[in-house]
Amino acid sequence: MRRTHSSPSPRRVPALRRAAAGGVGLAAAVALGLAPASPAAAGEAGLDELVTTDAVRGHLENLQTIADYNGGNRATSTPGYDVAASYVIDQLEQAGYKPKKNEYEYSLWQQHSDAEFARTAPDSYTYTEDTEYAPMTYSAGGDVTAPGVPVAPDAANSGCEAGQFDGFPEGAVAVIRRGECSFAQKTQNAADAGAAATVVFNSGSDPDDPETTELFYGTLGSESEIPALSTSLEVGEELVATDGLELRVVVDASVVTETSYNIIADAKGGAKDNTVVAGAHLDSVPEGAGINDNGSGSAALLETALRFPELEDKPKNNVRFAWWGTEEQGLIGSTEYVAGLSEKKLDHIGLYLNFDMIGSPNYGLLVYDGRGELPDSLPAPSGSGAIQKTFEDYFADQGHHTEPTVLGRRSDHAPFLDAGVPVGGLFSGGDAVKTEEQAGHWGGTAGETFDPNYHTEADDITNIDWDAVDILSGGLAHSVQTFSESTLPVNGKIRSFSATQSQERHRVGDMWVQ
Repeated sequence: MRRTHSSPSPRRVPALRRAAAGGVGLAAAVALGLAPASPAAAGEAGLDELVTTDAVRGHLENLQTIADYNGGNRATSTPGYDVAASYVIDQLEQAGYKPKKNEYEYSLWQQHSDAEFARTAPDSYTYTEDTEYAPMTYSAGGDVTAPGVPVAPDAANSGCEAGQFDGFPEGAVAVIRRGECSFAQKTQNAADAGAAATVVFNSGSDPDDPETTELFYGTLGSESEIPALSTSLEVGEELVATDGLELRVVVDASVVTETSYNIIADAKGGAKDNTVVAGAHLDSVPEGAGINDNGSGSAALLETALRFPELEDKPKNNVRFAWWGTEEQGLIGSTEYVAGLSEKKLDHIGLYLNFDMIGSPNYGLLVYDGRGELPDSLPAPSGSGAIQKTFEDYFADQGHHTEPTVLGRRSDHAPFLDAGVPVGGLFSGGDAVKTEEQAGHWGGTAGETFDPNYHTEADDITNIDWDAVDILSGGLAHSVQTFSESTLPVNGKIRSFSATQSQERHRVGDMWVQ
């Protein structure tokens, strides 16, 4: 069993924070000039034993404090993000790393005031934002009152074909079903046909799956020509069935060019031509501190990096730790990082491990589906199944039941997957609903989402399940140590300290974008 309550080295900020309970807090320690202590010898302890839940909790408490004093969040291009990034960098530097900021430009969609969505005829009804509808990110601003006209509402490819808009009334609001093509394509087709706005309702493709029936949050990827909203299946079907429908759509938003950055830190040692990348996004949504999403993954990754140099056996493969920026705006930080790699540097990445939410209050123990067993999973590069098995075997040895989770494009593994890099990761669950069977395995409440606080102000330090953090941070640390020693089952490579010759790798080829 992993140590849940063992104290980390006193050189860590989390350890100093916990000392406050005994009468010596962080500020007092600094004022007294207490010098960091040397790390204790690790002996034969595995990295999963060195990374303790107390230490991860200390990092999360610090991220909460940073958010509390900086507008309540750690969203991209805000003081909260910058201070959180400075914290990560400072911790890494104290541990001997030389972290770098990987900067990029991006288009930031800014919503200046609440959107509005209402039915103005044949009767009046005002819908509720974030309950019945939501503006899509990168929606153009506008104030439109016009007839609502369905576009092939029963078709799985509703709004995907230009011909479906034949005879569409100029200036009307297009009501479109989700499915088959991107929201950007549907919205552009509507704009080309003369629509003044679009409303995309959920598909209902699986009536038992809330992701296809409830309100969803969509992104257009880049600024649209007309305003665009998303709604639930229920609202959409009501709109389609209403004769004489007239709608009002108001979006107050704009797009500006911003800069942000990822944090990249390489551990010492290991062959540079076979790099294991482990990542977690550091930004939160603007609505809250994001302590589960994704302070939890960021904190566990940070403690893993801090403890990694204490391992007795030095790495045979290069290990790179990454904290991504601007994930909540559409995986921008990780996407820009991968796009900026030369072909040679990309070929040197042996695999990517992603950790996005590991402390959900109604948690599950979910492993990315690298074998493609789930119908909605994307085809994964060869070796992804081996990463999945590595996680599964570890948790089975610990006596824990795991299940695969869909390998899609909702987190920072996506650009690596698209580039042909084997990918894997862990997840404690988000907006999906826990089943009775899953509650039997992991406890919690069936019929509720894994994280009822997902993307809300309530995602704070009081709503973390520490058993989930304990179990999944152990898997995180174990995977980093395992692949630092060998990636043989993933990409067929074995490295010794002297092995530097590279080999070419064969490639296989939530906010929602479709």
